[in-house]
Amino acid sequence: MKFIVKACNNGTRARTGTLYLGRQATSLDTPCLLLATRKGLPHFITPDLLCSLHPQARILQFSPLHIWECPSPSTVVALGGVHQMLSMPEYGFIAILRDSVSCISDAEGSNKFGASFETPFGNRMVKPVQYMESISALRPNLWSSLPDEVPAWVSDKRNKLSVDRTTRWLDECLTLRPMDVETALGSIVGGTSLEERIRSAQDIASRNVSGFWLGGFGLGESVEQRPSLLDAVMGILPEGKPRGISGLGLPEEVLQGVAAGVDIFDSTYPYLLTIGGYAMTFPLNMDNNVIKASHMELSDMGADLSKINLRATMYRNDTSPLMESCTCYTCQRHTKAYIHHLLSTHEMLAQTLLEIHNTHHYLEFFQAIRDAINGNYFTAFHSWFVKHRREHIIPTCTSL
Repeated sequence: MKFIVKACNNGTRARTGTLYLGRQATSLDTPCLLLATRKGLPHFITPDLLCSLHPQARILQFSPLHIWECPSPSTVVALGGVHQMLSMPEYGFIAILRDSVSCISDAEGSNKFGASFETPFGNRMVKPVQYMESISALRPNLWSSLPDEVPAWVSDKRNKLSVDRTTRWLDECLTLRPMDVETALGSIVGGTSLEERIRSAQDIASRNVSGFWLGGFGLGESVEQRPSLLDAVMGILPEGKPRGISGLGLPEEVLQGVAAGVDIFDSTYPYLLTIGGYAMTFPLNMDNNVIKASHMELSDMGADLSKINLRATMYRNDTSPLMESCTCYTCQRHTKAYIHHLLSTHEMLAQTLLEIHNTHHYLEFFQAIRDAINGNYFTAFHSWFVKHRREHIIPTCTSL
């Protein structure tokens, strides 16, 4: 793995770069989006559609614990790792644990140190040696150590313990598999404590890892708290290594992370809109003129000018595409009325077409961010986007 910083924005830590994942995968421009998957495959998009979705749709997130026992590590090794197992050798895979994990130390001794996580069959325990066995079998392009994430309201003692456990887990993994150091991302936690965030960042930055993964965000911290937490961590981490983050999914949150210097985002936002029957429609160009609407119910209109609800009856006879300016497969070939019909009849094709559009649009959003940083107008773009989203939320009609 290799990471090169290309450009920085004046006044913020926002930066663009190129991430070379090695092996079969091609290079990727950052800031970039990790595509959400279920056991390595997109939820509704088949690999043959994924290849034509967007030039940047080449890096996917998966949870190694979802493939921990089925198939077994020996089976994964025989298949040739996650790339060959999924028949996607040209794509990049990053093993990031999106589930809540609690690292614990058994009273019987340090050899019982492990992580507890929930499965459909109840709580299971995985030790560092088992985790690294799975990573070695899957052979992802990058992998993150397990974070002991805690919500914002825990005690200082519990928060400090989570930092100690997260650092210890990384140390155990690096001791077990030193040959995998070149693909390791060290997890950084600390909750809403500025002191613990700094301590965690200092501990992980001193380890021999290729990058960093910021965990514990989106678990109750306020919008006002987040910038100081991010800035404190970014001031410690070396500039020449990539930084990823989980928990920042909304467009405003992504911009907040980019301004702090985050390079890789693990977000389920396109997927969550898709399963809700929504399509993204927010503009990406600062020159776009958006028609303001007022005194209309969201339930009546089925939209808030940043997304539209295709389940709304107003789209039953609408023969226009989801977005006139969008170049995705869905917008080029299908109408709102057709997708509304598919949703009404519970056809899975509705989710496929919506995920194609939503993923494409969100990847275009990241392209707009990279263009703004390269053009040195990211601060203006950030302000415009946030202001636009706030101003164009349709007010609810209160009169009867």
